[in-house]
Amino acid sequence: MTARRASFLCGAIEGFYGKPWSIAERFELFDRMSEWGLNTYLYAPKDDLHHRAIWRELYPPPEAGGLKQIVAACRDRSLRFVYAISPGLDIRYGRGSELELLCGRFEQLLDMGCEHFAVLFDDIPDTFEAAAGGVGSLASAQCRIANALSDWLRARVADPHFLFCPTAYCGRMVEQKLGGEDYLPTVGRELAPAIHVLWTGPNIVSREITLAHLEEVARVLRRKPVIWDNLHANDYAGLRFFCGPYSGRPLQLREAAAGILSNPNNEFPLNYVPLRTLADFCATQSPWDPRAAYLTAMREWLPAFETVRGSLSFDDLVLFGDCCYLPHQQGAEAEELTPSKTARLREVCTRLTEVRSRPLFHALFRGIWALREQLDRVERQS
Repeated sequence: MTARRASFLCGAIEGFYGKPWSIAERFELFDRMSEWGLNTYLYAPKDDLHHRAIWRELYPPPEAGGLKQIVAACRDRSLRFVYAISPGLDIRYGRGSELELLCGRFEQLLDMGCEHFAVLFDDIPDTFEAAAGGVGSLASAQCRIANALSDWLRARVADPHFLFCPTAYCGRMVEQKLGGEDYLPTVGRELAPAIHVLWTGPNIVSREITLAHLEEVARVLRRKPVIWDNLHANDYAGLRFFCGPYSGRPLQLREAAAGILSNPNNEFPLNYVPLRTLADFCATQSPWDPRAAYLTAMREWLPAFETVRGSLSFDDLVLFGDCCYLPHQQGAEAEELTPSKTARLREVCTRLTEVRSRPLFHALFRGIWALREQLDRVERQS
């Protein structure tokens, strides 16, 4: 691996709203990441209370013990574990005691073996007023916190990665002036150059991220952003999940970004293809063909779909997956559902309820029933 590729952050974010993954699921993720050449795991589950809601409180011993296991598991597989804290809901930026509490949390994680950190100011009210201590702007106040934390960390760790998520973290939010006038340029000017900035693209869930878009963001931020990619996220999507390939991004993004991290489906078992194809995207030396990568990953995933009546066929798995492809796109087999395909899909849905891996079925079942309802509507209208 070249020095550039070693420094490029590529991997997974556990950053969704909803039930966090289990320790066993994380260990399985780390094994896959290590096998596939991914190198970074960002810990940021919104519903870890100590990550966001009660960020001022240290982890009690049972939860601290679990985190220590996760940090060690990453280290054993040569993966970067990045711990993120999200204080923006109620932090009082002008109070030194708040910074001390953040440093106290970092100290707790350092004692667990963590060396890489992030501070997130996403999905918060963008009113400033008393929270900032009456000095400067929201962007300036956030940069002061991040810079101080980065300095504190660099005095204790030789070569840490430190990441920052702005309040306006996509193009649409900037256009809406979230965070105030001149928010993102202020971050670019005042945030320490060594701090990475997370960015989701033109939208929160971006169908495409073009090279021109990322280069303009890099110009404003005065650094290459790290892409926080919500392409496969489904915490906003009700009954839907997405098992299509990493798509809508040119390979040139690997040069224009400091990293690409996927924040995927809440249901861990459904992330095989999203993360497998991201790994291929980050590593390939050939032209990128998302559909070919998808089919290869689906074939690898197929053994997980053993049922009580034998193996699901590859063609049936692809047909089902094409109905759960990407937020803005169906797969080729689902673009036109003929009567014969509809009948076949109904049978596939039945077969999927008989999958021997019950964790996989429990991850799938909402999507199965939602698809069955859609098929019933199609049949009634035909």
